[in-house]
Amino acid sequence: MESELDWHSARALLEWQVELGATEAICETPINRFEIPATQPAAAKSQPQQPVAPVALPQVDPVAEAKEAASAAGDLAALQAAMAAFEHCDLKRGARNLVFSDGTAGARVMIIGEAPGRDEDREGRPFVGRAGQLLDKMFSAIGMGRDRDGDQATYITNVMPWRPPQNRDPKPEEIAMMKPFLERHIALAKPELLVVMGNISAQAVLGQRGITRLRGNWATAWDLPVMPMFHPAYLLRNPMAKREAWADLQAIQARLKG
Repeated sequence: MESELDWHSARALLEWQVELGATEAICETPINRFEIPATQPAAAKSQPQQPVAPVALPQVDPVAEAKEAASAAGDLAALQAAMAAFEHCDLKRGARNLVFSDGTAGARVMIIGEAPGRDEDREGRPFVGRAGQLLDKMFSAIGMGRDRDGDQATYITNVMPWRPPQNRDPKPEEIAMMKPFLERHIALAKPELLVVMGNISAQAVLGQRGITRLRGNWATAWDLPVMPMFHPAYLLRNPMAKREAWADLQAIQARLKG
């Protein structure tokens, strides 16, 4: 009967075998591992999963949110703050500034442009580029302007307060969600008449496009007289249309004189 090795003797024997060059431990009898059948590990028993009820995300109506925010504004400063806090229009994320207004609030004439361009986005005021310079000259020709007081003053805003990327036209859904702010803006500014510049403004205020057909014809929105006109940017590209623009300005002047 062989005596069992103690721990120290077994370690000394193992170290001696390593010194002799042994690199693997082998059994006393050979094993042909190719004859051993392959066995798959037992699959863990899966517990039946309870169906997870889908989480219903709250539906947000941007137009309804805009109406609520706009109606809560009691003055123009509060309206500007409400527009700045409105997070549902993606144009806000790519714009430098919110373009709210310029001129004299309470002026008899309120001019509504389409959307800010690069210059307007940089300065935070509407109509400050080449089109804005032409706009100032146009109204100066009938004795009015954003820098004047009293009956000669004008007040200017846009349908969209943020610049669309690459100066593209605002999308219908973008116009729809910002229209409540425009309507409230008009109510707080209290003009006697509106001048809408271009197709986008006509769409937002009158619900119609086709400025060539609409221009020069008085319309009504929110119980106010509305004069559709060519946008100054269009007049820069089409100088021959300035004749029609001058006729529209004269119609505005005659309306104000009553």
